[in-house]
Amino acid sequence: MGWVSHLQDNGFTVRTTDVPDISTFKAEHDVPGRLTSCHTALVDGYVIEGHVPAEDIERLLEERPDITGISVPGMPVGAPGMEGPNPQEFAVISFDDDGQMQLFATHTP
Repeated sequence: MGWVSHLQDNGFTVRTTDVPDISTFKAEHDVPGRLTSCHTALVDGYVIEGHVPAEDIERLLEERPDITGISVPGMPVGAPGMEGPNPQEFAVISFDDDGQMQLFATHTP
């Protein structure tokens, strides 16, 4: 699990749990359909969806905005755990339980 290793390498303690229905889990935690990805994490009251860089999670925890969470939609090459040739720019999007979305960060190769 490349993303889990990335988080551990950056000082996060990670506990993984397989859930029987990931779609239901995402819906229960207000992840907008447009922002879904492969991993969903819960970190100190926030939802982290997809291959979000540790630095963005750290910023989220430091700033503590009034949002539900942050997401890297899809599985962009170049995001943590998705290393490969031809990395692409990707965005981290914040979302709240009203469905509002905003750009939280961008990452360029």
